[in-house]
Amino acid sequence: MKSQSQSYSALVTGGARGIGLGISTALAQAGYDLAIIGARPENLVVDTLTALRQAGVAVTYAQCDIADRNAREKALEKLWQELGPINFLVNNAGIAPRVRADILDATEESFVEVMRTNLQGPYFLTQSFARRLLAARQSNPELAGAIVNISSISATTASVSRGEYCLSKAGVSMATRLWAARLGEYNIPVYEIQPGIIQTDMTAAVTEKYDRLIQDGLCLQARWGLPEDIGRAVLMLLRGDLAYSTGQVIMIDGGMNIPRL
Repeated sequence: MKSQSQSYSALVTGGARGIGLGISTALAQAGYDLAIIGARPENLVVDTLTALRQAGVAVTYAQCDIADRNAREKALEKLWQELGPINFLVNNAGIAPRVRADILDATEESFVEVMRTNLQGPYFLTQSFARRLLAARQSNPELAGAIVNISSISATTASVSRGEYCLSKAGVSMATRLWAARLGEYNIPVYEIQPGIIQTDMTAAVTEKYDRLIQDGLCLQARWGLPEDIGRAVLMLLRGDLAYSTGQVIMIDGGMNIPRL
């Protein structure tokens, strides 16, 4: 558990917008220092970073294409140097296909782009982060650590207009289990959160569709999910509330995936 005498830090990818900002805000308000990776130049997120710092925490930022290995390593090195050993990693950054195309028509180029960003990038960022955390523990064996992967209900719910996205999120689910199995001996829990229909810029183009579906009973809780719903769940996990549950999936979907007659 986090106490007032402890100072913890978290790296949040995609942490300056959408679900990622909901996560960053929840962590900042709870006193966690933040290292944020984002695709936009820092000058375009200055106001967001300033708002997060108003919680009284340190916030540092690195522009990075999560799919680019060299950019990932450079960003991680920068953030680690500026913030010191980072305790927690939240793999949140991801993209939807540029074009929602039926799987009979979707292109290999779209498949590769989505898989590199949503699965390959976070997988190897986790590898690099875990190596750094374990090395830091050589001098500080009590250093806390945990990893949270943000996937999607699309990991198990088929959407034939964005098959590459579904496959990428299904891969994140297996990555969660793999890293939980590998890091268990070091007491570094790895969790997965599967958001449902969350109100962000990614879903803005389909607002009308999901307004109608939610009204017609898509979710047991008849509302959109919000970024802060995900933020509270991440905070719970990093705080250690489910410390004996590594590898587990937390559904934040308003009951959408409960089978009903």
